[in-house]
Amino acid sequence: MMNIGEIRDYCLIKENATESQSFGKYILVYKTNNKIFLILFLQKFPLFFNVKTNTEWSEELRENYSEITEGYHMNKKHWNSVYYGKLPHHLILKLIDHSYDLVSK
Repeated sequence: MMNIGEIRDYCLIKENATESQSFGKYILVYKTNNKIFLILFLQKFPLFFNVKTNTEWSEELRENYSEITEGYHMNKKHWNSVYYGKLPHHLILKLIDHSYDLVSK
């Protein structure tokens, strides 16, 4: 299980990644080239983050993992909310990488 600090650290090792609190002090926003690739909510429980995925994978993820739902306050077609407390470490990293890759192109 990953924690907030590990997710934050992993986002910040990405090339050109920045962290801000654009939506309030309890929401961390990670961008590359001024495009959001992850939003980490610090005071919503259970804890979750939003990431962008391609449409086909979004559907597959939502069908296979109850912890992955349509993106909270985001475009439901392209964004997912990930309740990461019970998901495997490798899947969380893969989701972050995928989102970063999509927006960095």
